Order: sequence, then structure tokens, then C-alpha cells
Amino acid sequence: MEQTWYYNSLPPISKAYGTLCFFATVLFHLRILNPEFIGLSYPFVFKKFEIWRLFTNFFFLGPFSFNFGIRLLMIARYGVQLEKGAFEKRTADFLWMMIFGAISLLVLSAIPLFQLSFLGIPMVSMLLYVWSREYPNSQINMYGLVQLRSFYLPWAMLGLDVIFGSSLLPGFLGIIVGHLYYFLAVLHPLATGKNYLKTPKWVYPFTRSWPNNSILV
Repeated sequence: MEQTWYYNSLPPISKAYGTLCFFATVLFHLRILNPEFIGLSYPFVFKKFEIWRLFTNFFFLGPFSFNFGIRLLMIARYGVQLEKGAFEKRTADFLWMMIFGAISLLVLSAIPLFQLSFLGIPMVSMLLYVWSREYPNSQINMYGLVQLRSFYLPWAMLGLDVIFGSSLLPGFLGIIVGHLYYFLAVLHPLATGKNYLKTPKWVYPFTRSWPNNSILV
């Protein structure tokens, strides 16, 4: 009962994204879903018109593993705190941040040096980076071993990727896109008074029926 109440209390976008990521891995382990069918491949997108790959690649965080658990926990903790806190009553703005992040990651992944088949981990890394900038002075205890300011958490996670033998590229791409979003959406408007990343009007209808959404056009 408590687990059901907690799940229902989650904000809509973080809940939807985390749920899709979880079930994608479940379907993979049940051998119902073949990752090769949902991964990002621009030749398949443009030559075979498999457009769904532009979307589905964001929902696979890999098989059940320690790294998968960490990324899902990041959505449940930092994504939820960001959506409930800094983006409170701004569901459309949070959705626009996710859309901007997805588009930016797709563009970067078109560059051979940054090519990735799955952009779920970079997306989670982007959420973590934006959270760290919104709550830079929170204290984080990493596995009871190291305590650090949340501002440094994205970089600490890159260090953990090195320790566990994972690629640095997914996390690094997420940091790049997260910084780009934060600069355009927060830092540049504060410095100049001009916001070039204002949430487009077409995003709002997607969130009007969701709770905690304030429409500010």
C-alpha cells in the first residue's frame, strides 16, 4: 500500500520516464524486446524510415545491473526533486527541458565522435546536472564513503563510471547538454534579461490535464 501511494505521488514526467525505462529492461529480460530494434541508428531512420528509433532509444538504460539501478534511482530521486521543487507548477517547462535535452542529444549523437545507440543514460545525466545546478549546496553522502556538495555530483558519477569500467561518453554528453540547457534557460536570461529557450506554446496542451501544472504563456 505504501509503495502504491509513493508511486502515485510522483510527478507525472519523472514517473512516466522512470516507468518506461524500468519496463523496457523488464521486457528485455523476458526476451520480448530486442534492443537492436529500438536503438538509435540514423541509417535505419533515414533509409528505412524507422522513425520510432528517435524516441525509443531514450528508454533503455541497459540490463538489470548496478549501473541500471543507480540510473533509475537518479530519476526517482533527483528527477522527482527537480520536478517537484525547481519546476513546481511548471510541468510544461520540465517537459520542454526533456524535449530540448533529447533533441540536443540526438544532434550530438549524429557526430561520429559522439555516436551512441542509446541515449537514456545521457538523459539521466542531464537531469542530474540540472539538479546539481539548482541545488548546488546540498550535501551528498556517496555510499557512506565520501561526502561532497551536490554541485560536484555529476563529475563524481563520471569518476564512478571509470571505477566500474563504464564508458565516460554517455555521462559526459549528459553534462554537456545539461550545461547548455542551464546556460540558455537560467544563466543567460539572468545576465541579459532575454530568454531564448522559453517553453513553446505547443508544449502546454500536452500537460494541461496533469497535476501541478501552471500555464504561463
